[in-house]
Amino acid sequence: MTDKLTVSVLGTGIMGAAMARNLVRAGHTVRAWNRTRAKAEPLAADGAHVAGTPAEAAEGADVVLTMLYDGPAALDVMREAAPALRSGAAWVQSTTAGIEAVAELAAFAAEHGLVFYDAPVLGTRQPAEAGQLTVLAAGPVEGRAAVEPVFDAVGARTLWTGDDGAAGSATRLKLVANSWVLAATAATGEVLALSQALGVDPQNFFDLIAGGPLDMGYLKAKAGLILNDQLSPAQFAVATAAKDARLIVEAGRQSGVRLDVAAATAERMERAAAQGHADEDMVAAYFASFDVPHE
Repeated sequence: MTDKLTVSVLGTGIMGAAMARNLVRAGHTVRAWNRTRAKAEPLAADGAHVAGTPAEAAEGADVVLTMLYDGPAALDVMREAAPALRSGAAWVQSTTAGIEAVAELAAFAAEHGLVFYDAPVLGTRQPAEAGQLTVLAAGPVEGRAAVEPVFDAVGARTLWTGDDGAAGSATRLKLVANSWVLAATAATGEVLALSQALGVDPQNFFDLIAGGPLDMGYLKAKAGLILNDQLSPAQFAVATAAKDARLIVEAGRQSGVRLDVAAATAERMERAAAQGHADEDMVAAYFASFDVPHE
């Protein structure tokens, strides 16, 4: 099989648009679709074909890549694409969908003769735009030649977690990783809010932990977005972070594990979204520390 493919990208938000651009740069033919067409239109200037429907985007695709809001959204869009899906095509499902939804998506793939790859990615806007995502992937060995060129275009590294996408091993690892990312993000907002409340210069805190085991580049990067009022455009939005946090809480609950930090993080994200920060970077959960609008 040639390593130059026709790839349908369904969902061109923050992550999907960046992935589509990198696929074009790698020489693949890209057919892109987004529910809000205006978000997909700029990709035409990069060389992608912008389609009006999921079916149009999926027409003739060797690989269909979904990067949508959640599992139900991915399933709805694939149902719309169904008339054009080619039996034997690969489906790279990169939406953070949750364990239960992955099984439903894999069942749809089986019904339509698609080779299913559970393939969420680790990274936000900047690594996505640079083609430096980490791809977490699970799916059959015999079909990987069709999807590895896609993974190479969008990511710096592919970590294979299993050979059965329906088992959701890649999604399970993504939820574990996101539980840490979201906890660190929420803690960043809280440490800044507490510093302000107690009259402490945040830089004094950063200096205190500098070079030690508590020091984190991520802490400083995310704190900088708040301190320098750079919450837009989002690296990863508050609303999406809230959705992921709920998926993590539910995954823990179904496995008999209580995840208090993840539950509290979900509540903080949802509160910040309700305050008007839904589309800002997820560290805007900082504002959930305040009961009144805060600058």
